[in-house]
This record gives sequence, C-alpha cells and structure tokens, in this order.
Amino acid sequence: MLQFARFCGLILSLLLTNLAFSQSGTISGTITDKQSGESLIAATVRAGDAGTVTDYDGFFELKLTAGTYEVKANYLGYTTASATLTVSAGETTTWNIALEEAATLLQTATVSSSKYEKPLSEVTVSLEILRPDLIESTGKLTLDDALQKVPGVTVVDGQANIRGGSGYSQGAGSRVLLLMDDVPILQADAGFPQWDDVPLEVIQQVEVIKGASSALYGSSALNGIVNVRTAYATSTPITKGSLFSTVHLTPKREELKWWDSAPRSLGASLSHRQKFDKVDLVVGGYYLNDESFRKDVYRKFGRANFNIRHRASDRLTYGLAGNFNAGESGSYFYWSGIETAYVGDTTTQATRKRFRYNLDPTITYFDKKNNRHRFLGRFYSVDNDNDRNQSNRSNLYYAEYQFQRRFENSGLVLTSGLVASGTGVEAELYGDTTFTSQNYAAFAQLDKKFGKRLNASFGFRYEYNKLNNPGFDYVLNNIQSTILPTTEEESRPVFRFGLNYQATEGTFIRASWGQGYRYPTIAEKYIFTNAGGFFIQPSPALESETGWSAEIGIKQGYRLGAFEGFVDVTAFYMKYEDMIEFNWTGSGFQSLNIGGTNIQGLEFTIAGRGKLGSVPFQLLTGLVTIDPRFDEFDTNVPADGSTLGGQNAIGSSSNDNVLKYRFRNSFKFDGEVELGKLRLGVESFYNSHMEAIDALFLLFIGGLNEYREKDNDGYWLHNIRLAYAHSEKVKATFILGNVFNEEYTIRPALMEAPRNVTLRLDYKF
Repeated sequence: MLQFARFCGLILSLLLTNLAFSQSGTISGTITDKQSGESLIAATVRAGDAGTVTDYDGFFELKLTAGTYEVKANYLGYTTASATLTVSAGETTTWNIALEEAATLLQTATVSSSKYEKPLSEVTVSLEILRPDLIESTGKLTLDDALQKVPGVTVVDGQANIRGGSGYSQGAGSRVLLLMDDVPILQADAGFPQWDDVPLEVIQQVEVIKGASSALYGSSALNGIVNVRTAYATSTPITKGSLFSTVHLTPKREELKWWDSAPRSLGASLSHRQKFDKVDLVVGGYYLNDESFRKDVYRKFGRANFNIRHRASDRLTYGLAGNFNAGESGSYFYWSGIETAYVGDTTTQATRKRFRYNLDPTITYFDKKNNRHRFLGRFYSVDNDNDRNQSNRSNLYYAEYQFQRRFENSGLVLTSGLVASGTGVEAELYGDTTFTSQNYAAFAQLDKKFGKRLNASFGFRYEYNKLNNPGFDYVLNNIQSTILPTTEEESRPVFRFGLNYQATEGTFIRASWGQGYRYPTIAEKYIFTNAGGFFIQPSPALESETGWSAEIGIKQGYRLGAFEGFVDVTAFYMKYEDMIEFNWTGSGFQSLNIGGTNIQGLEFTIAGRGKLGSVPFQLLTGLVTIDPRFDEFDTNVPADGSTLGGQNAIGSSSNDNVLKYRFRNSFKFDGEVELGKLRLGVESFYNSHMEAIDALFLLFIGGLNEYREKDNDGYWLHNIRLAYAHSEKVKATFILGNVFNEEYTIRPALMEAPRNVTLRLDYKF
C-alpha cells in the first residue's frame, strides 16, 4: 500500500511539472552595440521580478509564465530598451536588441572605484577618464605624456603626482599605483612605473582615481591609482595601425642648438582584435626610435603584446596575456650649464639595455547563484643592464582571488579577496646580493544603493609585508660601510568610506575619506650609488609612510542644445605621517622620514562633447590649486639641522614652508572642433613656478640658480593639431608642439622640448 502511494505521488508530481512547463514560455535573443554590432556581455534583461544576464555572445534566455510583460534591457553606459511582449505557453518569443551608447558623459562606465562597473556619476571618489582617441589625436608616445592632460595630474621625470601628493624621488618609490587590467605593474625593487610597458595600441580607456586607494589596491596607492584597461576582442575583426614622426626645431635661444641635423623620432604601431568562435584574440606591436633634443639622449625599443581568452561556457572564461619590451636608451641627470641646457653633464650620462616582460593568467567563473569568482595573476620580469654599475634584475609574482556577490533585492554588492605577491631582486645598486620580499593582504568592500539616489561605499584591507635583507658591504666616497642582515615584518589595516547623493537629475554630491599606506621600497632603504657627484646612501632604518585623504565634491551635468557634459568642483585635504623624501644629510642624499605633511586644495574640471550649433566639439579642461606644507619647518635652528623642522628647512631651496617639487597652481585645456573632414584641436598647459627644490642642487648644478631666478613666473605651453579624415579608415594629423617655442623645465636642470612638428597617419581596416 505504501509503495502504491509513493507511485501515485510520483505520477502526480510529474503531471504538475508538465502542467507548469506547458503554461510557461521563453523570451530569448541577443543584445548588441547598435553602432559596432558587438555583443554586450552581462547586459541585464528584466520582466517583473524575473531577470537574467547575457552571456559572452550577448545571448539571453528568460523563462516566464505565459502572459504579457513589460521587458527592459539595459547595459551600463547605454540607453535602456523596453518592449511589451506576449509569452505563449510552450513557445519562444525572440527579442533582439541593439542598444545605443548613452549620450551623457555622466553615464560613462568605470570599474576602478569598486572593481565592478559603475557609471561615472555614481562613484564616491574623484575619478577621471582618459580615452584612447584623445591620446591618439594629440600624438602622445607614452602614457606618462598622456597623463599630463588629466587635471590634477603632473608627471615629474617619470614620477606621477596627483594633487601634489608626491614630489620627485629620483626614480625610487611611487605613491601613485600603476595598474594594467587591475593588476599592479611597478618595478619590484624601486616601486617605479615603466611607462614604456603600457600598450597604448590596445587601450580601451585609462581611469585615474585621485586620493588614497590603499583599501582596495594596497601599498603604493597612497596618493591614487592609474588603471589601464585594455580592449576586448570584437566579432568584426578590427586592425589598426599608425606611423608617426616628430622633428625638433631650433630652440628659442639659438645658441642652445647643438645639432646640425634636426633630431627626430620615428615610430609605428599595429593592433588586431578578433573573435574566433569561443576564442578572443588581441595582439599588438609598437616600435619607437627616438632621437632626443637632448644631446646623447635616446631611446630605441620594440614592444609586442597579446591577450587570448577562451569562453569555455556561459559561466567560465580563462585566458593569458603577455607583454614583451626590449630596447636601449641613453640619458643624463642634469644639464652641463645654462648656456648648454640641452647638453648633459658628462659625469651623469648613462646608457642602458633592458628587457622586460609580463605574463598574466586570468580565470573568471560565475557559479549557479551568479556569484563571480575571479583569479588574476602576473609574473613581471625586469633586466636592466646599466653602464654605471647600476644594473638590476628583479622578478615580481602576483596572485589575487576575488569574490563578488550581488544582492539584487537589497542593492548591495560585496567584493572581497585575497592577495599574495613576492619579489626577488639582485642588483649592483644593493650590494650585488639577492633581496626577497613577500606581501599578503585581505580586503573587502561593500557598495550599497539606498533607494534611487544614495550610494554608499565602505572598504577595508589588512596588509602584511616582509623584507629579507641579506646584508652587504659597500664603498661610497672612498668610505667602506656594512649593512647587517635583517628580516623586517610589518602589518596594518586601512579603511575607506564614501557617499554619493543624487540631489537632482544631473546633480551628484559626493564625500569620501580613505586611509593610505606605503611600505618603503628596496631602493629607498638600501640603494647606494653616485649620481653626478651626489652620493645616495642606504637608509635601513626608514619606516613606512601612512596618511589619509578626504574630499567633498559636486558633479553637475549640463546640456546646451546638442552639447552635454559636466562641471566638477572638489575641495580636498591630504594628511601624511612619516612622509618619505630624499634629503641631503651632510654626506649624501638619503631617503628619510620627514615627519608629517599636509596638502589642501581645490580642483575644477569641465568636460563636454556634442555639437555647438552644427559644429561637433569636445572639451576637457581643469584648474588645480594646492597649499602643500611640512608639519615641521623651522629656519631658526642650529646649522646642523638637529631638529626635524631644521632638517626640512635646510634641505629646501625656499625659506617658506612649502613641500619640494610641487606646482601650487596648474591649468589644462584641450578642445577640438570638427569641420567636415577636418578636425582642429588646441591643448594648453600652465604650471606655476616650482618654489622649492633641493637646496644643494642650486650650489652644484651650473646655471640652475640663475635660471630659476630669471624664470620664476611659471610657464605656458600651447600645442595645436589639424587632422584630415580621408575616410572612416584613414586619418592624417599634423601637430605643432610648443607653438611659441617656450623655454621651460618640469624637473629642474632638465630642459624640455623646443618647438616641434609631428606628422601622424592612422589607418583602420
């Protein structure tokens, strides 16, 4: 009897299941970009309480009970599509959608602030976007040149500086973390970005976060991050190439011209993106032969990169990316004199051969609950062969696991992860021994949307660092010294939180606070070398620097007819403890903790695109003013600088309390109009006088004091460009750089380029 009852129950269950299926139907289709026809991955389709997302081919399938529904499809950065669809029992309704990009800049998709896509208007921090078309049209050869266009960002001889948070540290240490596809890519020993390694030929966009970002990205993100996002493969194959050449003309003071034949640079780039069934492929190459306007300064290098990804299923993808860079260069530290400002002091000249490469495995998996599991890896190898006993070799190993869960009903997104990295460094600069280090971290961030207007973000990270110093003997200035072996360990937490409130349809008010932390690099603690008579000594007792940054800002969208954009106004404050900077100690330069510092300021940014009347126009401009100060700065102290305030005052060229190597005021402008097939663009830069540098440089570098006294009003730089688009596939550009032949320096005693002409040809097929 019991078995019969079970049998009847089974039959009844099957009948009910069949009835339910017979009363349901399906909506399926694909979602694509209307302009390019490319599939949109992870686009959302909702009908009432039911919903789904598209797979890697842009395909979706949504099962519903028979009936009529208002169905909506949306994708970040695109307009929303909707339709009223009737679902019939046992049948499939096809709905293919081609979404258009949103017309407003406020809806631009970003990922760096939360490790998932959010519109620019809703992020809780100051974030700027640099698009590849702007880099291309202005003829920038490397990313550090392109970053000079971003309001609030300056690069001093390769050292990135956001809102005055960094100065100049002679190639060691960086408070701005360079990421490529969310993974750090700083040289292991010096923590320094190698801008030549960034593949401009395959960039999708560059995102710059201003302010402490250590809670998500760890050490070296004390002052912010630069995240380079590379492009994906496309269903329709895209091949792009460019040829470019720059010629430097006679300087403003003709006596500075050292050449008979004008120095020039020649270069080319090529990239290809394509999907092959379930395999995505992106490859690129770049070559540059740059004869500098500075005598005996040059760089020749070639770069090749690839990114291959296999879409194994709608839940699993895995891939491998790689970048290889080989070349040689020549440089000098400072000029030989003010009358020979484009000729280097022979004691500082150096040549270098280098080979660098990175390999990046990735895995992304969505489980049955649609949680995202992601693995990011990187092996980064650097081999620099320098002719001044400054060769170095280093390897960086990096692995990160991310878990992300979206709680759809509550508007909450949890992102958490574990990070492990290690380095191995061998260099003549550090006693020709092998240093090793390890870094482990755990992080979590919660992003919550309250209603339709308020976004909140909270982040936490706990980081552990270990540095193994094997000890070594060294001789500097004919004095032999010994560094004893040590094992150093340190750990600490960092926190951040932020709010973004949408006051009106186009008004977004934000506030954020975040802690920062940076562990000293091997170079800062253990380097010993001679740079043009300036001895740089080890600093084994150097401690970590910490700090926090806070800001309040408002982003106001606007529309003037067919022209739209936003105005952003931000007030910010940065506070650092035990800041690390190079200082003169009486016997040489050394990385020292200079105590507390604080930087406050205002930033104004205006961006826009569209049409003014019938003329297409795009705009990016901004102004930043800062007040950077030491906590302790005292000119009334004994000559030996026995106090921290005295050391800071003696080391500075200024009697005023101002941090070294900062510009108090800077202004940037880029505008471009389109007149049929012609495009005319103008870019302008202004930096105020750099008030404070190392005092010792004024004594030992010929002509520097005289030049700074004469050139104490800052500088303006203007470039113009004219492009002719023969078709959608071919464009030729003429660029006149430094139109008024301004004579200026960004880093003292290193003269920048005179007037120059660039010709560039871009093609696409």
